[in-house]
Amino acid sequence: MIAPEHARIMARYNQWQNRSLVSAAGTLSPEDRWRDRGAFFGSIAQTLNHIYWDDRIWLARLAREPRDDGIPYAHPYTDEPRDWQTYVDGRAALDAEMMAWADALTETDLTKEVRWFRGAEERRPRFVFCVVHLFNHQTHHRGQVHAMLTMAGAQPEQTDLHGAPGIGHDALAVTSRQVRLPSKTAAEAGNRRSAGSGRSRS
Repeated sequence: MIAPEHARIMARYNQWQNRSLVSAAGTLSPEDRWRDRGAFFGSIAQTLNHIYWDDRIWLARLAREPRDDGIPYAHPYTDEPRDWQTYVDGRAALDAEMMAWADALTETDLTKEVRWFRGAEERRPRFVFCVVHLFNHQTHHRGQVHAMLTMAGAQPEQTDLHGAPGIGHDALAVTSRQVRLPSKTAAEAGNRRSAGSGRSRS
């Protein structure tokens, strides 16, 4: 499904986007960050907290820690941390941890299962599925935060993967080297133009 390089690219994209959202949200007052804006989790702060909470849980699972007692498990967990600087510091540390984990990921890791618990119930989904979920989940909710910040008058950066500093253009360069479309000859191009000009128009 994916290769370790996918996780490494997405971990760096994650860090870039979180820095963008933190920088933009930092221009707002605490009241503005916690104001209910009608999003799925209500406010900017609550949505950021949910992403942070979920990332901690999934990274613990993927790092072979089926249950980390330091992480609260009451979904959706949106009310902590209340202090902005505590969130900023925790988010930055987690993003660095996520990149280190992705850098150490191997092809063999992706073939394994992830053992974790929901209450007393043990679960063993495929490792590769959990990696995809980790990055898909955070990207989904960051989009909500980006929209709320924009509506609040803040200015987060763009979200395009190809615009990510240090990874976007490198990733596209790899793709362009791997995919080579056959070139059209002048005669083929001329024949197609002629055929197109003879079509009836309704």
